[in-house]
Amino acid sequence: MNTENELLGVVPIIPTPFTEDEEIDQDALCRLIDFAIAGGIQAVCLPAYASEFYKLTDDEKLLVVRVAVKHAAGRIKIVAQSNHPSLKVAIKLAKANVEAGADVISLAVPRIFSLPENALKVYLAEFLQAIPQTPVLIQDFNPGGSSISVDFIKNLMDENPNFKYLKLEEPLCAPKFEDIIKTTKDKIGLFEGWGGLYMLELIPIGIRGVMPGLAVADILQKVFNLRSSGEHGKAFDLFEKVMPQIFFSLQNMELFHYAEKELLIARGILSNSIARKAAYIPDASSVSYIKELNQRIIELLEDESWGIKSLTNQDTHA
Repeated sequence: MNTENELLGVVPIIPTPFTEDEEIDQDALCRLIDFAIAGGIQAVCLPAYASEFYKLTDDEKLLVVRVAVKHAAGRIKIVAQSNHPSLKVAIKLAKANVEAGADVISLAVPRIFSLPENALKVYLAEFLQAIPQTPVLIQDFNPGGSSISVDFIKNLMDENPNFKYLKLEEPLCAPKFEDIIKTTKDKIGLFEGWGGLYMLELIPIGIRGVMPGLAVADILQKVFNLRSSGEHGKAFDLFEKVMPQIFFSLQNMELFHYAEKELLIARGILSNSIARKAAYIPDASSVSYIKELNQRIIELLEDESWGIKSLTNQDTHA
């Protein structure tokens, strides 16, 4: 079902870089886009949870999309996250992102409080109908329970042809993914989130891709390619080398921001790991362990046998 115009493979989340006074660092954001392009990535997403979107004003959310679209200049697809618990505000932001030139609009199912599926159906359907010519990726992360049901997904797809992609973030989801693919006849492109932690299980089932952090996106793209092409042993060997970093950082979303930006510093792309407050303040042991994990990633990238270019800031501007 795939075409060259569809999202496929690794679609990383771009973190929001900040200056010392916690303002958005637009120059650093452009370097992150260049880093993704240099790593062979075909599309990126922002501002999402891993971008600290919940700490940005609505104007700032639109700003990062505009900067990304302008700097990408068609070299990479931009998936613009338009999250808001208010449908009215989410639609306003989505329309502004479409006007800014985003290729795909992404929306998280509102999960601040528990809502029945009929309420979620109204929210999502009206959002989709507000931008009928733009492909939409729906994301569902529900720590308090299961994600949207297969029947819900099928009905939403049947009634809204621009519902093209779905990102689910939950453990033991392989049977559900298989059911979605069968029920929708593979018309919904499935993506796995949560740092790509479950990707090796789900690639053979038929997911279109994963949406991890940016700092290891080029490595996970290699894993995705190896697993998809049947080189399963190599895929496992490579994934096992990066999994400790992913697993440790995902213990806490705010810890993830710190670890992600620290790895981007180690790779020569960012100059600081500032997150907006309230932010996770790592203890000395965590700081030391993250440095150790990140050094192992750097050593992996320097191992030419894997065929992954050890990108630096200079490479992204070549």
